[in-house]
Amino acid sequence: MTYSAKDEQLIKQILTSTKTIAMVGVSSIQKKEPSNNIRRRPSIIVMKYLQEFGYRVIPVNPSAVGKKIYGETVVDKLENVTIPIDVVNVFRPSKEATMIAKQTVEIGAKVLWLQYGIQNQEAQKIAKSANITYIANRCIKQEYQRLFLKVSPVFPALRN
Repeated sequence: MTYSAKDEQLIKQILTSTKTIAMVGVSSIQKKEPSNNIRRRPSIIVMKYLQEFGYRVIPVNPSAVGKKIYGETVVDKLENVTIPIDVVNVFRPSKEATMIAKQTVEIGAKVLWLQYGIQNQEAQKIAKSANITYIANRCIKQEYQRLFLKVSPVFPALRN
């Protein structure tokens, strides 16, 4: 993927100034699957990684409300996050991005960040009209690795 100098500067500024991330679509353990499977889910890997680099990550998943994931209590929707959010990071299908963009505006977040494979023109319009930075089809973890650790972005399994 090619990056313009403007893209590089914007993403670096976002990752430098961000303290709190609401992660919409964080995976939870389903009753019929082994609990060690959760550690292999991309959203869980990204959440843990970001926490290791000092970000507070609030998991948002309506099917896991009240459960703890890496020390943080899961909330059902963005409006129920009780602290200010800098970035809303999305691990949901593109078709849900419009609704999430509206919620992002309502909570006053500064950035709507859609992970790889996720993009939505209506969500982009909503974010832009509310002066919210819109990033789509990029992994926040890989951007951090590339810009701050100067390593080739990889997606390793978590350590025990």
